[in-house]
Amino acid sequence: MAAKRILIIDDHPLFREGLKTIIRRNTAFEVAGEAGNAQEGLREALRLRPDLVTVDISLPDKSGIQLVRELAAALAGVRIIMVSMHSKVDYVVEAFQAGALGYVTKEAASENLLTGLSAVAKGESFLDPSISREVAMRLLDVSGGKSQLAGDGGGQAAYDTLTSREREVMRLVCEGMYTKEIADVLSISIKTVEHHRASILRKLGLQNTVELVRYAVKIGLID
Repeated sequence: MAAKRILIIDDHPLFREGLKTIIRRNTAFEVAGEAGNAQEGLREALRLRPDLVTVDISLPDKSGIQLVRELAAALAGVRIIMVSMHSKVDYVVEAFQAGALGYVTKEAASENLLTGLSAVAKGESFLDPSISREVAMRLLDVSGGKSQLAGDGGGQAAYDTLTSREREVMRLVCEGMYTKEIADVLSISIKTVEHHRASILRKLGLQNTVELVRYAVKIGLID
């Protein structure tokens, strides 16, 4: 049986080398190519037509979640697994909603990547065992989309009213990005970013970015 061909998309060269070393442990897989940003990753995916793609969420030119959507739309049948440092609930949930089949944290990649790749290659979903039970519950939607985080005080319900794009903008704002940087990463206009920011604050009942960051910490979106 031919080895499954994998494209690695991550902006850290040393980490890409680490992933290649892990993948080469299993002869069922081979590294077809690699890319350091979203634009290059999409171009390589269209050129190489890999069976599997690993994608990091934090890419320099675009959100990895947006890239997953583009890959899924451009390549029928491609199977995508996220390999990211982020383990917060909404990163994971949105990655699966965008079209990813698996999610592995970078810190556990050496133990879990091959297991995840094997599952995703068969069309099965894979969630890193280190991901919290809270994430699994949100993915299963056991609370009808209204799950509460411990100690949240109801704030999660307001967050659930945000659109997917608003959640992306919120995360980037809370990570300290300026409006122009967010516009560049998401490939939208500065005016659109400002519109989303205002909408986020209105829906969450907040006044400014400081309150937004505090809110994000409270619901567990950022540390």
